[in-house]
Amino acid sequence: MIFPIVAFGDPVLKTLAKPLPANFPAAELDLLIANMYETMYHAHGVGLAAPQVGKGIRLFVIDSAPMLDEDEEGNPIVDEPTAAPVKRVFINPEMLSETGEPWGFEEGCLSIPGIRERVMRCPVIRMRYEDEQRQVHEETFSGLTARVIQHEYDHLEGVLFTDYTKGLRKQLLKGKLARISKGDVDADYRMRFAAPAGSRR
Repeated sequence: MIFPIVAFGDPVLKTLAKPLPANFPAAELDLLIANMYETMYHAHGVGLAAPQVGKGIRLFVIDSAPMLDEDEEGNPIVDEPTAAPVKRVFINPEMLSETGEPWGFEEGCLSIPGIRERVMRCPVIRMRYEDEQRQVHEETFSGLTARVIQHEYDHLEGVLFTDYTKGLRKQLLKGKLARISKGDVDADYRMRFAAPAGSRR
């Protein structure tokens, strides 16, 4: 099942996601994960967090393979520290550390179509998370894979990549973001928009 992607302006994107309880039904979890992957691939994304499909729980999926093929200018990446792509489910993740000299890269988001902004992030992270079998792992990620994880982890914290913009750039984005929240978007996938103030869903 392909979910509609929640668009900028919906409160779920700015709300701290809640932990997935230990007693969450396994069959329901498996179906949710499968649907999230299907939704992500349909929208040509490399990561998708549960709040982006309207579910305020601490869960996201990634498949960094498309990002490891080329850089933001379309040039082949030959010195990418994470050579192998990572396809992974992260349940109740914790960011244990972010290290290294921050580097910039243009990011986009399925919930904010048509906008890309350069975001500075640390190149190496260490995460603690549960997999789809609810087994706990601690693992280090680097390079573009780390960036995808940081971006999706931010979604669970109620943070969007546009929140990192400052000054004039932030002011210039306000109009574009307002239009997205009202449904004025050009996306080749189905989206869900927040109900106007004072209306009922």
